[in-house]
Amino acid sequence: MKVLTQQQVDSYRRDGFLCPLSALSRDEAAARLADLERVEARLGAPMTQVERKWRGASYTFLPWVNALARDPRILDVVEDLLGPDILVYTATFFIKESGAPTFAAWHQDATYFGLTPYDHVTAWIALTDASDEAGCMEVLPWRGAPARQLHHAAAQLAGSINGAGQVIVEPMEEGETVTMALEAGQFSLHHTLCRHRSAPNRSNHRRVGLGISYIPASVRNTGSIRLPALLVRGKDHGNFDLLPSPASEFSPEALPVHEKAYAAYREHYAEQIRLHEEQFAAQAMNPVA
Repeated sequence: MKVLTQQQVDSYRRDGFLCPLSALSRDEAAARLADLERVEARLGAPMTQVERKWRGASYTFLPWVNALARDPRILDVVEDLLGPDILVYTATFFIKESGAPTFAAWHQDATYFGLTPYDHVTAWIALTDASDEAGCMEVLPWRGAPARQLHHAAAQLAGSINGAGQVIVEPMEEGETVTMALEAGQFSLHHTLCRHRSAPNRSNHRRVGLGISYIPASVRNTGSIRLPALLVRGKDHGNFDLLPSPASEFSPEALPVHEKAYAAYREHYAEQIRLHEEQFAAQAMNPVA
């Protein structure tokens, strides 16, 4: 292991998350926040008000996001959980403006990702303080119980920070939850089957985070659409089309790469919504005795 203790690895395997972990200094987090604000100035509006495509796969056109995805302070931790060959499947800015009703209902990241096996971890990096008041993530620990994919609906919930507004629609025992409060520069990790949600931002500042989805290069796409990914450590296993890194922000070479990557991801995501519903409809018609 590079960074994590055996106790931390065991905790992640038992409960499905780790928090908090240190990556950036507060000054570095402030610099990355300034980078984001510069991008928003160029786009002409806050990230929460522009086309959703600018939130996703920004490592294809923003060198500083690309560098953050490759930061060894994060990758060394991820390697302890996933092994040496690591891809970024996607990355998304999760921003809640002060006083906005933005929230996330109970969900699992795996639902519409269409990846097998379920060996994927999200590093959620705080660029501002993400306190309970600011609407930090809240998780349901597995506490050693086997994790499984639950039935969701792409409900398009008003105010949802997630694109499909997804929500778990089968009964589940909530039990005791854990809030994953972070200071600027810290990050959390959660497994793709970890159930989590977040409340609106009641603080007097923006809650800004970047969620980076890391997968082992051995993971495969279950859908019909060939997907791109960013190789950030180790060697490729040939399951995804590798993306180039951008030379500069919004470069003429990078923007078409982003458009194509984001379009493929959205097409795949829509297919996975349909396949998820078909899977659970079939299970309802043929319950296991």
